[in-house]
Amino acid sequence: MQTEYGINRAEALELMQSHITNANLRKHCLASEAVLRALARTLGQDQELWGLCGLLHDLDAETHPDLHVHTHHTVEVLQARGVHADIIEAIRLHNENAHADKRTTPLQHGLAAGETVTGLIIASALVRPDKRLASVKIKSVRKRFRESAFARGANRDIIAECVHCSLEVDDFLALALTAMQGIANELEL
Repeated sequence: MQTEYGINRAEALELMQSHITNANLRKHCLASEAVLRALARTLGQDQELWGLCGLLHDLDAETHPDLHVHTHHTVEVLQARGVHADIIEAIRLHNENAHADKRTTPLQHGLAAGETVTGLIIASALVRPDKRLASVKIKSVRKRFRESAFARGANRDIIAECVHCSLEVDDFLALALTAMQGIANELEL
């Protein structure tokens, strides 16, 4: 069943799984979806639209990991399926390294911040003795955010783009942690 977005959640999940074989990358996409849905809910935006962006954003990450080309193939795949232009544009610009233009909309900034924060939160869970999201406290995530040597791949400047969604960083970190804790079983954390 098609939606106004050219793809529904079940089709998007199937598409993601057909393009991504790495279990951790699949979990990253699920975590990104959860964060984007929570962000949309907080902002009074369309949770389906934002969630689809999170779920589909890294379709070509395994086949095209070079940041100078990552997202180009994903854009082609989604355009061929007739996926909504706002989803495609947010996905395209979550990796500004591959494009000359910059993020301008709350959705674009939200996807970039939301998919990036997942790495910080997962790393925060993995240093816990039980390696569980349930054990992670927001105070710990906030502390880790300020430690540049911790989870270096989680670019703090990109996470801080949450301010373009009218959220302070501390509030965004809490939102993302809660969202990910809500799907901890799916993430096996």
